[in-house]
Order: sequence, then C-alpha cells, then structure tokens
Amino acid sequence: MKLNKAEKQEKSIVELEIAVSKEEFESAIQKAYHKLAGKFNVPGFRKGKAPLRIIEQMYGKGVFYEEAINLSYPEAYDKAVEEAKLDVVGRADIDIKDLDENGEGYVFTAKVPVKPEVKLGEYKGLKAEKRGVSVSDEDVEEEIKKLQDRASRTETCDRAVKTGDTAVINFEGFIDGVPFEGGKGESYPLVIGSGRFIPGFEEQLVGKSAGEEASVNVTFPEDYNAKELAGKEAVFNCKVLEVKETILPELDDEFAKDVSEFDSISALREDLKKKLIESRQKTADSEFEDKIIDQITEKMEADIPDAMIDRQLDQIVEDFGYRLSNQGIELDAYLKMNQMDRESFKTKFRPQAEHQVKTMIALEKIGELENVVVSDEDIENEYKKLSEKYNMETEKIKGFIGVDSLKKELTVNHTIDLIRDSSVAVAETEKKEAPKAASEKKTAHAKKTTKKEQDRE
Repeated sequence: MKLNKAEKQEKSIVELEIAVSKEEFESAIQKAYHKLAGKFNVPGFRKGKAPLRIIEQMYGKGVFYEEAINLSYPEAYDKAVEEAKLDVVGRADIDIKDLDENGEGYVFTAKVPVKPEVKLGEYKGLKAEKRGVSVSDEDVEEEIKKLQDRASRTETCDRAVKTGDTAVINFEGFIDGVPFEGGKGESYPLVIGSGRFIPGFEEQLVGKSAGEEASVNVTFPEDYNAKELAGKEAVFNCKVLEVKETILPELDDEFAKDVSEFDSISALREDLKKKLIESRQKTADSEFEDKIIDQITEKMEADIPDAMIDRQLDQIVEDFGYRLSNQGIELDAYLKMNQMDRESFKTKFRPQAEHQVKTMIALEKIGELENVVVSDEDIENEYKKLSEKYNMETEKIKGFIGVDSLKKELTVNHTIDLIRDSSVAVAETEKKEAPKAASEKKTAHAKKTTKKEQDRE
C-alpha cells in the first residue's frame, strides 16, 4: 500500500488517495480464487479444483478482480488511515479510480469523515440565569394527592355516573349512519373526566345509571391521528354496564404507614418536601448547566462532518424505539399510526442530534485543554454506585458497561463540573433589576431566539 496523498476538504473530510501494488493485488486475487473457485464449472476438473489460470482463460483475466478488490482495499484503507494519523468518526466513501486491466494493481480514493478541529471562545466565568428553588405546602399536598390516588380503590355503586367515576360501557360509533373501524368497544372502563376519549364524549355520560343507554354526539378534532375521521361528526351508541366510584383513603398516620416507611403523616410530608426540593434543585442545576454549555457551543467554531450527526441521529432513533418497545409498541407500528416513514421521522430529530454533537465535541475539547483526568478509583467508585443502584454484582455491571465507555462518560461529567463551578449564577430578580442598553437587549433577544429553537428540538 502506498498513500499518495491526504487532502483536507470541507466538513472535516479528508480525501486519501491510496495505491495497492501489483504484489498486493496478486495476493488478493489468490485469496479470491480460493474463495470462489468452487462456483465455476470447468470441463475436465472437479468443481473447485480447476487452476486459476484455466478459469481466467475461460472466463476472462479479470474474473476475480472485483472480489480481490473487496478483499484488499479494507486493509489498505486501515493502513493509510494509520499512516495519516486520522481520527475517523464515520464510514468512508470509497471510489475505485484506476484499475489496471493487466492486474498491475489499482488506485482508490477514500473520503474520510474525521473529528473536526475545534476552536472555543471563553468557557470559564460565564454567567447565566438560575432560578431559585422553593416548595410550597400546596406542592406537598399535590404529592400527597398522587399517593392517595394510587392507594385508592373502586367499588360498584348504585347511582348515576358522576365526574371521577369509572363507567364500564359498551359503545359503537357511526358516521352518517355507517360504523367505522376502531369505533367499537365492549366492557370498556372509562374514567369520567380523564379526557381519554374525544372531547365532549365523557361529559354526556354523566347522570346515566347502570343499564341505561345514551346517544353521544361528538366531532373528531381537525388534527385527529386518523385522517379519515378528522373533523367528522359522529354518533356513539353507548350502554352503561356498571358504575364504579373511587374510594380514597383517609390522610392519617395509618395512610402514611401503608404508603411509606414513615409512621406519621407529618413525617411523610416532611420527606416529600425534602425530595421535592432535591428534585427541583437538580432540575435548576441542570438548566443552569445547559445555559452555560449553550453559550459555549454558540461561540464554538467547528466544521462538523455529517457522519457524526448521522451517527448520533441513529442513536436517538434507536433509543426512541427501545423506549417504545418497553411499552409494547414497535417503532414501525408507531410510524404507521402517525403516518410517517423512517426518513421523515429522523428528519424531525436532526436538530436535536446536531445540538448533541456540538455539545459533545465542545466538552471533549475543554476536557483536553483542562487535562481532565478520570482515575481508576473514580471508575471503581462509579461501578460500585451502579452496582448498588441496580442491585447487581459489579462484574455483571462491567459486562454491560465497558471501562472505556464509563471513563468517557465520567470525563464528560468532570468537565461539566469544572465549567459549572467556574460559572456565575444570576438570580432571576437580580437579572430583572439590571437594565440593559439597547445593544445588549438586542443580543439577549438573539440568544432567546436561539434557545427557543433548541427547545423545539
């Protein structure tokens, strides 16, 4: 192999021109012959036993060239990448440029996406707004209500349906007197007021008792998922089979013992308040970090190759599909239900992938500049935490999460800590009290617009 040239192009692409010598190509032809000889029928020879030259005479000298190229170019490419000292971030675009008809070797080019050069602005001492954290008594009571709802039970009652009840119903929908697909159900438990059915449906069952029938008139929303039903008026013939009321437990010490490790309702409230504060503080810290990192990526200069974004995009789609599968839904079924194909679905997430890649390369660059180091002790401690969190042996955790992967993650986390600790948090009230000049307001508005665009991602 000879590396003829390595030329930088736009979007962090390096074009390599690589020559495979006559000797290397002849060796590859021999390998191709041994691999494919059994596919040729040659009179006078058992299948797979005909000599190379005989097969070439019958089928042409270049009969094994294509396979020889496929066998030889990967090794030549790897050696060229190593010689050029490239940090490859995606699949190369290979093009065979010059194949000698006499088997004297060939030349090919490889357009290789590489890790971009990164130029950063200031990344220390940056300022960003950080909202204060508080928890009211009402917030605590909302959490108590959630626990109360989860601990509730339903009982059949002999009265008419009220909001909050569960009405067990049979129903069948019609449009212009014709039943439609998906519009029929039997013994369906519908919580009145949950908003699970078409707007206006649930309210029309209020006041009905078990055994009663009702004609429910509704109009499908214009943005309804099933396009053939969107905006259409429909009538549902319904029959109430059973009415169930929700029985909530008393909010007392016995309730606290049933739903938690605490012996009193007051202790439960204190614990819920503490957890709410911790959760909101974590969210506020994360939002503050995001704002600081956004400032860094906005000022960063990097010619990012499409391959890095495509790879991150594939990861986002894979993660999305995995979360769907945990809910018993296949990604293809989800796409069909939402009338999307994979390409349009991926396009939706591309801005998010671009933002994530920018963040990643910015943090990696800062980690390099600041010589952020993850020690063996850091890694072992993290494995121990994961082991305790998932109640698994450390060795099993290591089987799922490799050392290199964990080290990379910890390096990013340490880098974020370094950036955050050097930054200045500006309270919301303090920011409002500080008037800006016209030029500063314009800059702030531009940043706000950018952030909105990121939020949409």
